[in-house]
Amino acid sequence: MKTLPSKDEIRQWISENPGLSAKRDIAKAFGIKGDGRIELKRLLRELEGEGVVEKTARRFHEKGVLPPVAVLQVLPPDRAGDLYARPLEEGVDDSPRILIIAKKGDPALGGGDRILARLAKVDLDDYVYEARLIRKLGSNPTKVLGVFRSNAEGGRIQPVDKGSDKEWRVSPDMTMGARDGELVEAEAVGARRLGLPAARIVARLGDPAGPRAASLIAIHQHGIPDSFPDAVIAEADAAAPVGLKGREDLRDLALLTIDPADARDRDDAVLAEVDPDPGNPGGFILWVAIADVAHYVTPGSALDREARKRGNSTYFPDRVVPMLPDILSGDLCSLHEGVDRACLAVRMVIGADGAKRSHRFLRGLMRSVASLSYERVQAAVDGAPDDVTGPLVAPVLTPLYGAYAALMRAREVRQPLELDLPERKIVLDEQGRVASVAFKERLEAHRLIEEFMVLANVAAAEELIRLKRPLLFRVHEEPSPLKLDSLREVAEGAGMTLAKGQVLKTQHLNRLLSQAQGTEFDELINISTLRSMTQAYYHPENFGHFGLALRNYAHFTSPIRRYSDLIVHRALIAGHGWGQDGLSAWDIENLEETGKLISDAERRSMAAERDTNDRYLAAYLADRVGAEFAGRISGVQRFGLFIRLDETGADGLIPIRALGREFFHYDEGSQTLMGAETGLTLGIGQKVMVRLAEAVPVTGGLLLDLLSVEGATLRPPRRAGGKYQPRRPAQAAAKRRVVRKRK
Repeated sequence: MKTLPSKDEIRQWISENPGLSAKRDIAKAFGIKGDGRIELKRLLRELEGEGVVEKTARRFHEKGVLPPVAVLQVLPPDRAGDLYARPLEEGVDDSPRILIIAKKGDPALGGGDRILARLAKVDLDDYVYEARLIRKLGSNPTKVLGVFRSNAEGGRIQPVDKGSDKEWRVSPDMTMGARDGELVEAEAVGARRLGLPAARIVARLGDPAGPRAASLIAIHQHGIPDSFPDAVIAEADAAAPVGLKGREDLRDLALLTIDPADARDRDDAVLAEVDPDPGNPGGFILWVAIADVAHYVTPGSALDREARKRGNSTYFPDRVVPMLPDILSGDLCSLHEGVDRACLAVRMVIGADGAKRSHRFLRGLMRSVASLSYERVQAAVDGAPDDVTGPLVAPVLTPLYGAYAALMRAREVRQPLELDLPERKIVLDEQGRVASVAFKERLEAHRLIEEFMVLANVAAAEELIRLKRPLLFRVHEEPSPLKLDSLREVAEGAGMTLAKGQVLKTQHLNRLLSQAQGTEFDELINISTLRSMTQAYYHPENFGHFGLALRNYAHFTSPIRRYSDLIVHRALIAGHGWGQDGLSAWDIENLEETGKLISDAERRSMAAERDTNDRYLAAYLADRVGAEFAGRISGVQRFGLFIRLDETGADGLIPIRALGREFFHYDEGSQTLMGAETGLTLGIGQKVMVRLAEAVPVTGGLLLDLLSVEGATLRPPRRAGGKYQPRRPAQAAAKRRVVRKRK
C-alpha cells in the first residue's frame, strides 16, 4: 500500500483542486487503494474536526472557501445592471463578492431569487467568484398524482405513492371537472396552513384501474418525458438512410442480431470466425457491429438535447418510452434483417483462453443476415433448428458458440460477481390485463450476447484511453467497509465466512456465494450480497468496474437506448477522424454534468419500472385476498418485514403491529427483529407462510399477515388483520382525567 499523504498534503490538494475533492478523487490522486481508503477517511474526518476543511455534498473544501457548486441568493442589480449574489453557505466569514455570468437561455433573475450555481474563482478587484446558473430553486410547484374523491367542498386527492397517507384538498373551482375515482395530476397551490395542503388539478388521466394505467401512473409520477417536441420529430422525419461514402463495406459479413422475441429495436449484431492465423490456434475473430446513432443524432441538435434529457429508454410490460423517436429507434438506426444500415464496428481477436489479443474499430455499412430471438438460437444449437436457423447452424451459430466457450474460460479467470437472482416477466393479454407472471429463463444465448457486449465495451474504453480522448466510463466502485461488515454478519449467522483484512475482490464474494449455493441460505446470501453493492454510474474519470472485475469499461453497445453509448460513439468518431459528428467542445466541457444527468435518469427509469411491476402484480393478486402464499423475508425494518412471494416474486409488507402479541426489538446491524418474550428472531432469507390481507393496484401495495416462520406457527396477532383500532372514547376520557390529577 502506498504511503498515506500528510494532512498538509491533503489540504493543499483540496485547495488546488476544488472540482476533484471527493474522497474517491483524493484517493486516486495519491494512489490510495484497498484498506488505505479507510485511513484516508479517518484523516479527512480529523481535518474536518479541526476546522481545516468542511464537507458538503460528498466533497471537501477549505474552511471559509466556497465549493465549486453552491446555493446562492441573488442581490438586487447594481447601478450598472450587473447581478451579484451572496452565498448561503455556512462557515464563510466574509461574504465574497460573486458576479453572476448569464448565458443564452438562462431564465430572468431578480433580487431574492435562490439559485444553484457553478462557481469559478477569479483574481479581480471587483469580485472574487464568477457564478454560472445551473437552475433556479423554488420555481416549480410540488406535483401530485393521485385518485380524486369528490365531496361537497370540492374533493380530495389520494396519492398513488406506496406508503403515503397524505391527502390534498381541492376547492370546487380547481377540480377541472374531474369525476369521482378518476386518476388526476395536480400541483400544490398557496402556502401551507392548518389542515390539508391545497392543490389544483391540471390534468385528468382516466380510470386508475383501466388497462395499461400502471405504466401511465409511473410515467407521470417519476416525471419521465413521454412525448417528443415538434422540433425533435421534424429532425427525425428528415433523416434518410446512409450510403457507403466514407465507410467500410461490411455487407459481405454474416452479421446477425439476437434479441428478445418482442424486440422493436436492434442495435447490435455479432459474428464469430475461426482465426486462420497459425500463431493463434483455437482462437477466434469476433465482430460486434453497433447502430451508428451518432450519424443521425448530432451534437447540439433538438434530437440530441431531448436524448440527453431522457438519458435512456424506459421499458414497461405494456409500452416503451424510447430515448429516440420511433422512426430512428425502430427503423433507420435499427439493424433490421436484409437492409443496409450504418454502424460502428469492432473487430476483435481472442485466443483459445478467451483473452483479447487485439482490436480494431471502424465505421461501416452492414446488412444483417437474420434477426433471431434468443429462444430460436438456443433451440437451433440444441438440435431443433427451423427453416431460417437451420442453414445458419454450421457456418454462423457454431463458431459463435465456440467463441463464447473461449470467453467463458476468460470469465472464469477474471471472476466477475456471480449473483443468481431470477428476473420475473409480466405477460399481458390483449386487453392489457396481467395474464401470467413467470420467471425469465436464462439461456446460453443470453450469456453469449452478454459476453460479446462486455468485450466490445472493454475494447471501446481501451481504444479511447489509447487515443487520449475524453469519454464517460461505466463506474462501479467497491462496497463500503460498513456494508461489508453487515454482509459478514449475515454470512456468519448462516455458518459461512467472508474473508477479512485484505483488499476485497469479486472472487471472495463468489466464494461466499458458492458456499451458499444449494443450501437454505442461498437466496439470503445472494440478496445480502446485492444490497452490499454500490450503485453503478457514469463518470469521465475511470474508477474501474468492481462487479465485472474490469479495470476499463465503457458502454458502447446500445446507443439507441442509452445516451452514454452515444457519447462513446462520438468520442470514437472524433478520435479516428471519421466525420464532423464526433464529440463537440460543449460535450467535452459538460461531460461530468452529462454523466450525472444520465445516471439520475437511469435510476429514475429503474424506479418507474419497479413501481409499474408492483402495480401490475397487485392487480394480478387483487382477486386472491385471503389466499395463503409461501415466501421468504427479503427485508427487515423497524416498522415491519418485507416478504417476497415464491409464486410471483411480488413484494409485500407485514407491519410490525401484525407480528404477534409481543414486542419486537430491531437490530440494524444484523437486520433482524427479535421477540422480547419468546426470543423469536426474524431475519432475511427465512421461509414464511403468509396470508394476503390487502392488495391495492393503484399504489402497488400488498399487506400480508404472517402465519408461520420456518414451519413454526405463530400466535395470532394482537389485533385482527393487523389493522389499527382506535381507543374507545370512554378509555381516552378516563386517561385524560388521570393526567389532570397528576398535574
